[in-house]
Amino acid sequence: MLPYGIKYYFWLSNQKTVLLEKVPKTYTDDLLLVQQALSGNKNAFERIVQQHQKNVARTVMGMLGNTADAEDVGQETFIRFYHAMNQYKGEAALGTYLTRVAINLSLNALKKRNKHRWLDFDIKTAWQMASDDQSTRKDEKEVIETALKQLEPEFRSVVVIRLIQGYSTKETAEMLGIPIGTVLSRLSRAQQKLKEMFNLTTHTHGQH
Repeated sequence: MLPYGIKYYFWLSNQKTVLLEKVPKTYTDDLLLVQQALSGNKNAFERIVQQHQKNVARTVMGMLGNTADAEDVGQETFIRFYHAMNQYKGEAALGTYLTRVAINLSLNALKKRNKHRWLDFDIKTAWQMASDDQSTRKDEKEVIETALKQLEPEFRSVVVIRLIQGYSTKETAEMLGIPIGTVLSRLSRAQQKLKEMFNLTTHTHGQH
């Protein structure tokens, strides 16, 4: 449970994310909220959760898929941040920092699973959260889901951060703790794998 009994609205029963009121914020706002939270301001930490929970949700859903595991990891992301908040000095934007924590916790969760069993991957939900493009057809999202669920964790993490989340190559490298060249290499290989699987799946569907 989060500190102060703060509600962690991650999913509703129908797996749709809670639509929070958009609050204008800047990099400075995040630093101010952290300082206020460190001083014991409950509302400040609650605002941090509200402003960044959708971003964290997108990350862990893209990595884990399973909503039970994803919700646990998402909540743990904020718990970890709360207990280590005094170590955050603003070197990176708070959203970037939290995404890095979420990715690391997700990778740990993946290691605990049977590495020979591929995960259910609810990319349809993650994709809808990552993009407001409602024109994407349902069958296309199903094809994306089928392809992405075949990627190994090291490739999936790059795709989630760089393509779905939209972070830069440099930011992706910093979050994963790997060289930029490795990000580019994994991204290239992942895109090639996805292209091949996408073409195969599309061709298979076209035969029906």
